[in-house]
Amino acid sequence: MIEVVTGLLFVALGSALGGMARFFVSGWVARRIGETFPWGTLIVNLSGAFVIGVFGALASTGRGWFATPGPWLFAVTGFLGCYTTVSSFSLQTLTLARQGEALRAACNVMFTLVLGLVVVALGYASGRWWSVLP
Repeated sequence: MIEVVTGLLFVALGSALGGMARFFVSGWVARRIGETFPWGTLIVNLSGAFVIGVFGALASTGRGWFATPGPWLFAVTGFLGCYTTVSSFSLQTLTLARQGEALRAACNVMFTLVLGLVVVALGYASGRWWSVLP
């Protein structure tokens, strides 16, 4: 039972910090670039994909910080789970489509999915590279 409560605390703390980070980053990007396209959500999702790739690679070694439950629950399930956002991406894409911005909606889907896969792979490769450094 103590493991469940400890896990919930790790997830709760990570989620709180991840939500605040998403609010800050997406707002900062929107203020700098504008909101005619959901750049803030795209940047958040792509940066989160890169980081989860790194953490996944580090965890796959079976050694180190991310190979243990607490840090994984905090960083991946909590922080990155709340930092990245499929729901905002989905609503923003639907809004673009409903406003007659089919090309922007399609670009949002393409950028998020294709670039997301590219950056998670780059993150994973970076994590594997870092894991072999002395």
